[in-house]
Amino acid sequence: MSIDILMPALSPTMEEGTLAKWHVKKGDQVKSGDVIAEIETDKATMEVEAVDEGAVEELLVPEGAEGVKVNTPIARLSGEAVGSPPPPPAAAKAEAPPAPKEAPKRQAQTAAAPASQPASTPAKAPDGGRIFASPLARRIAAQKGIDLSALKGSGPHGRIVKADVETAQPGQPAPRPPAVQPAASQATAAAPRQVLSLEQQGIAAGSYDLIPLDGMRKTVARRMTESARDVPHFPLNIDLEIDTLLAARSKINALLEKDGVKVSVNDMVIKAAAVALKRVPEANASYTPEGIAMHHHADVAMAVAVPHGLITPIIFQAETKGLAQIARESKDLAERARERKLKPEEYLGGTFSVSNLGMFGIKSFSSIINEPQGAIMSVGVGEKRPVVRGDQIAIATVMTVTLTCDHRVVDGATGARFLAAFKALIEDPITMIV
Repeated sequence: MSIDILMPALSPTMEEGTLAKWHVKKGDQVKSGDVIAEIETDKATMEVEAVDEGAVEELLVPEGAEGVKVNTPIARLSGEAVGSPPPPPAAAKAEAPPAPKEAPKRQAQTAAAPASQPASTPAKAPDGGRIFASPLARRIAAQKGIDLSALKGSGPHGRIVKADVETAQPGQPAPRPPAVQPAASQATAAAPRQVLSLEQQGIAAGSYDLIPLDGMRKTVARRMTESARDVPHFPLNIDLEIDTLLAARSKINALLEKDGVKVSVNDMVIKAAAVALKRVPEANASYTPEGIAMHHHADVAMAVAVPHGLITPIIFQAETKGLAQIARESKDLAERARERKLKPEEYLGGTFSVSNLGMFGIKSFSSIINEPQGAIMSVGVGEKRPVVRGDQIAIATVMTVTLTCDHRVVDGATGARFLAAFKALIEDPITMIV
């Protein structure tokens, strides 16, 4: 029996990827859980585990192939599909019409995140015997003390995968992760705008060099176009005096120096934004067709520039974390983002975003909302400016921030209340921890 292994969907936004490297060759024996390939997506490079067992009959997609569509067969195994039902008895087989000899199509499983699958079914075999789970899921379950027989799997044929175990509590079944909608169903009904070539717009052929778009740049272009076009948005600006914050940062870093931790202004901005979101919970929300989703925690995404694009790793539950922990996490996430080693669960989601261009000397700017978040805050450079205090002119370090709001969720008054709470925290940073 031959089994087709398909190009997996490693994230909800993935439509195609690059098969960066094969870890197997024709004739190799593959067991469930073996790493068989590395797939480069629009955001990261991830290892792919085999779901089924058998010998590699053929590698259908060569190493280094770009633009491989999700669900395209990439390899073929000879063997039995894990979790497939047992063959019927001989008598019944003789009476049944012959089945077509088409190889079943199976998606490979990643150690980072499972691909979308049909509705989950019990992970236990019908006869009450073997429980079908990936090796990674079994290891996590053993570490957390979770009984796999109590879980329902979201992988192929009810197979338990990493996401099922990570969201489960000991003694409780795991909730089913949300299904990933096919890319086709996410497309807008509007006809695409016709884009003229540069030659059609009067630029001579041969007068420029063309750099092909990689997966990340294509995804950024698509998502930002959709957001700017479909989300009714508006900006709110405010100036903050940050001399007290800078003095507090110096004292904090002096205390943390022995631990090798250095808190940045951006770390303090993330913390202040998270606390402000909890004080003005209406700003920590997302628009959905069913209603307004009010988030329980402030999961703050931070924009990180990487070669050929942008990625937004997330500080989850930032309101519960101290500045030292935020500094450690933000540094680690930024470094791995630039190396394209983030896992999907580290950059997918988030309830609010912070984009900081102050290090480039940008005074103020307005960012495009990262859907489905309700707002994004753009942070400019802190610089000496004249300020009026009473009837006197003084000099202070001033930083301009701009809040871009989704008007369906965060109206002008809500945005203004959030910025007032944020300003109070930045200008008197001791209030972040009380």
